[in-house]
Amino acid sequence: MAGLQPLPPGYPGLLTDLKAKIRSAQVRAALAVNRELLALYWQIGEAIVARQEQEGWGTRIIAQLSQDLRAEFPEQSGFSPTNLKYMRTFATLYPTFILGQQPVDQLPWGHLVTLITAVKDEAQRDWYAGATVQQGWSRNVLVHQIGSRLYERQGQASHNFAATLPRPQSELAAQLLKDPYNFDFLSLGREALERDLERGLLMHLRDFMLELGVGFAFVGSQVHLELGDEDFYLDLLFYHLHLRCYVVIDLKMGAFRPEYVGKLNFYLNVVDDQRRHATDAPSIGLLLCKTQNKVIAEYALRGVDKPLGIATYQLAEALPDNLEGQLPSVEALEAELSKLEDV
Repeated sequence: MAGLQPLPPGYPGLLTDLKAKIRSAQVRAALAVNRELLALYWQIGEAIVARQEQEGWGTRIIAQLSQDLRAEFPEQSGFSPTNLKYMRTFATLYPTFILGQQPVDQLPWGHLVTLITAVKDEAQRDWYAGATVQQGWSRNVLVHQIGSRLYERQGQASHNFAATLPRPQSELAAQLLKDPYNFDFLSLGREALERDLERGLLMHLRDFMLELGVGFAFVGSQVHLELGDEDFYLDLLFYHLHLRCYVVIDLKMGAFRPEYVGKLNFYLNVVDDQRRHATDAPSIGLLLCKTQNKVIAEYALRGVDKPLGIATYQLAEALPDNLEGQLPSVEALEAELSKLEDV
């Protein structure tokens, strides 16, 4: 049997190019199918809403409609009474739904059901929809982000970015930080030290990275800096792929103190001199404290020439009272999602 003929030199490149084209086509096809499904579900929901409003039909019509549609289309899932109610809610919340004009039309149906059942405020729903599309959240991650009140926390950290970074980087950096950070995966005793907090975050690095947000690349912990024959160590060092800069995180177990800013500003000077590449943006510092007085923090940041943010964190405990009750708990969201298994 004759041996196989050697492949021409350009074959690997051709194969790679075709694989990329096929994957791209698969993604486009999946998005097209999803948009058509959303359009169909909205039309069904809108028809139910119209009949109930115009002719006074009660909720029992949904059970009958589910039975008849399932009998007519036995091969197609999605016509359970629960899912028909979701379609009605969808049409009610988006009475002028038009494909291609809203972030929700890029979401899978399961993600959309999560939003319409868990987030009552329209602005918040649109924000979560846009963030899901932009950051590629799975449904479970979306549930987690809603349950952790990410919308209320995003962009709330104290900072001096407007005075130390050019636009639009200053605006992007401001939205990058949040307050408080939710470390509900971590529980520490009252006698814990900064190194215990650092160790705990590293042990739960995946959860920590999820809370930091998309774009953070972990560089290291206790990163060594040498200056003037003295040794210094950064608690945590990251590189942000979108901002193209290093992010130095300094951890504190207690309340914020103004002198912490000077130390972190010093670290940023050294990192910019020793590690920053010519094409990198200025490094950013994030000081994470158990508590902070925002007025004191703002005064401490005034006049500092390096971009710094100050935020608090929560350890395996409830978020502040003023955020409680605005959105359902993670358990409530998971209970809603479990209903989707039968649709």
